[in-house]
Parts: sequence; C-alpha cells; structure tokens
Amino acid sequence: MSDLPHDQIRAALSGQSLFEDKTWQLSPTAWPVSKDQLAQLEAIGGACLEFHQALETLYLRSAAGKNLLRNKPLLAPWVADYLDRGKPAELIAHARDPKNRGAFPAVLRPDLLLTDDGWALTELDSVPGGIGLTAFLNRLYAGASGALRASEGKDGSAGAHGAARDSGGAILGENDAMITNFYAALAALRPDARNPFIALVVSDEAATYRPEMQWLAAQFQLQGKRVFCMRPEDIFPLGSQLCFDADGNPEKIDIIYRFFELFDLANIRTAKFIFEAWSAGEVAITPPMRPFQEEKLTLALFHHHLLQEFWAEALSGRALKLLRALIPPSWVMDPAPLPPGAILDGPSAGGRSLSDWRELAGATQKERELILKISGYHETAWGARSVILGSDCSREEWQEGINHAVELAPTNLHVLQVYKKPRRVRHRVYGREAPHAAHDVDGRLRLCPYYFVTGGKVKLSGALATFCPPDKKIIHGMQDAALLPSVVTG
Repeated sequence: MSDLPHDQIRAALSGQSLFEDKTWQLSPTAWPVSKDQLAQLEAIGGACLEFHQALETLYLRSAAGKNLLRNKPLLAPWVADYLDRGKPAELIAHARDPKNRGAFPAVLRPDLLLTDDGWALTELDSVPGGIGLTAFLNRLYAGASGALRASEGKDGSAGAHGAARDSGGAILGENDAMITNFYAALAALRPDARNPFIALVVSDEAATYRPEMQWLAAQFQLQGKRVFCMRPEDIFPLGSQLCFDADGNPEKIDIIYRFFELFDLANIRTAKFIFEAWSAGEVAITPPMRPFQEEKLTLALFHHHLLQEFWAEALSGRALKLLRALIPPSWVMDPAPLPPGAILDGPSAGGRSLSDWRELAGATQKERELILKISGYHETAWGARSVILGSDCSREEWQEGINHAVELAPTNLHVLQVYKKPRRVRHRVYGREAPHAAHDVDGRLRLCPYYFVTGGKVKLSGALATFCPPDKKIIHGMQDAALLPSVVTG
C-alpha cells in the first residue's frame, strides 16, 4: 500500500467535517491487522453478541425472581437492582416489556487495547460514535491501496471483510462495508418496508457526532435510500405515527437509529411520542431503549464469583473461554454494609482484603493499577470523562474518586477494573512541525472494531485504530492521537 500524502488527507478532512471542533494527528498509512488478528476479531464479534443474549436472560430472570440455572437453584435479585439503579420506573418497564425480548443493539463496538498478553476488552459500547468517520477513512485510505483487492469467495464474490490478496493488504471494510452493513442492520428491523424511512436522531448532548451522521445520511441518499439525520425536536406525532417534515411533506418514520444516551431522555421533548409510536408498533428503535444493555458493570457481572455457573451455561464454550481471556478482572463498587469479619470481592489495599471500599484509599501505587469509572446512565459515563487511573494520580485524587463513587452508589454505581497497560508499538505519523514528513514513532493502540447485527449474525465491517503517544495512559480520541482505518496484511 502506498503512502497517502499529508495534503490529500488534510484536504479530504477539510472538505467534510466529521466531528464538531475535533482535530487529530495524521498518518500516511492505515493500521496493519494480521490475518491471525482478523480471525480473532471475527471471533470477538460473535462472543459480544452471545454476551448480550446471555445478559438479557440474566437480567430478565433476575428481575422476575426466576432461577438462573437449569438443574441447580441460583437466584440473584441483586443483579436487576444493580442494573436498574437510578433509572425511572417507566424506562425500566419499557426495558422489560415482552415486545422488547430479543431486541439487541444493531451496532456493537468493543474497545480493545493491544497489550503484551494480546487484546484486552475494556468496554462494550452499543451507542458508539465513529461509524461515519471509520467509513470515510476506509474510503480515503482504500484509494492508496492501488490495485489491491478484497479476497474473493469460492463463487468469485468479494470477501465480506476485505481480507488481503497479497502482501500489501486491503482495507478492513473495503467496498463500503461500513455503509452497506450499517444500512442492512437498520433496514432488517422493518422487513415489511420496501424502502424504509430511517431517522438518524442525534441529540444536542451528542452534537459532536452530528456531522458524521449527516455525512452517513448523505451517502445513503446518494443510493436512493430514505435516510435523514435530524434532531429529536424535528420529529412530530401524527396519530400513533412519528413523522418528519421532508420538503413540506410529512413522512412516516419507520426506523429510528438512536444516537443519544438514555440519561438524556428527560431533555428530549419528543421522547413521549417516540415511546408511544414504538408501543403502537409504528416505529422500530435501535439501539433498544434498554438501559441494562448500556451499563459498564455488566463486565463486572461476567467476573462475579456467584454468577460463574450461569455464564458457563448461557455461553458457548468458545465464547466463554474468549471472554474470560479478554475482559480484565472487574468489580462493582457496592458500598452495602457487610457483617463483621466479612470481606469484599475486590482488589486488596496494603496487602489486605477490603471490608469497605474506602480502604482502597490506602492502596499502594502498585495496588492502584486500577481503573475507576462510573457504570452508566450519567452525563460523565462516556468519552472517558469519569475515568480515573489510580496509579497515575495523586493519593488525594484517588481518595476523592473513591469517596465520590461511594457517595453516588445509591443512584449511580461505579466499576473498578484491573488496568491492562497497552504495549508500545510503532507507526508512521506526520509531524506537526514538519507536516509533510512522516516518521516512525512509539505509541499505544486502542482498536475499535464495528460489528453490525443482522438476522442474529454479526458482520465485522471496519475497525478504527486510535494510536496515542506512549505517555498517554488512557487512550481516547484526543488531539495528540492518530485516528486510522485498519488494513489487513498478508
């Protein structure tokens, strides 16, 4: 694959805003993914969907007071308490509605850190940004691949994931797989609609991502698809239907892609109409408005010692083994009082087990190799805004974070997760001082593969790489990072 010139990248990004007031570093080449890593990513997608399916069973059985195991008694009402905590009753009722059974997010995006031990799955996002950005970058960098083509199936058709045909490699998600498979996942929600009207609804709270959703809608419209990006207030009711004013004519909305967090529902004036139209069967919504699917503490439930037999029954052997290797040890910070002599299921402080989460304030710096973050349903639950790395802050900041987590627990639980340090890797990046010269530099990597769910199957359609300077302990889309598509190397 040839280098993509700096001026060409800059001109392409300048010609199409994909994020509001966001800049990042540029690189002449996409991030290389080996064929072995591609196979791992394929398996991870299937495991993530299995995890969601098992989570639904766990939540609904817990909420109903039903047994979790087939041939052995196991009740866990505390699971539903954790996942419902702080949510309004009407939203909880909606999540449990029988009509929502089997409703899973159409897009799954895990955050994968590349460590010395392989991938570490630190979060599983079902309302992810970056879909439009990744699709745009796939197109941009695929242009530098020259004659390289996606692998062909036995029937001569293009391979689903743009795997390499030769040593140069091809973009993961070539041939507009991000756009094609995203639309297929949405349209499958209303198979009765021949050309469904799809609304990509972006709230003001998520306005940073509106430009990429507008770009996606424009790409669909070029294909003759009826897809529009809009604000929640652009929607209005007409009887039991939801409508959008398209060129002076009310158009019935068939499908809503919800790009807003559920904690923000109180600020969305049309939320009532969205719920009513869904209840009447007039509109399909994805991701489903089921808050238990969006809590980070679900990864801690996967490691909870009381639930190990449940996960072993609910997951295939392959998915169970893979997720155990991927998900770092994690704990729910529940400050409920313990009887005398009892200890917490959690890390240690000062070489001793904990009987109170506040005792973590006395942990040594080595023991503080822990990530602390709010679980969900809160304005700080996305974009790394609540994330604290214990070993990278002062003892006072660590203690303040622990106390804050304990104080918020009645309405918003926090999660502790063992910090898996990304290993150093090298990649070429254009310099800021000499922007036309690319140099190999050290950094750390987060890879975000995008899986679109159609007919109970996942399709890996692209992967956004975030390459950060090595001194950055928490990786996210900062201005010092390079945001890149991924290329499958032969």
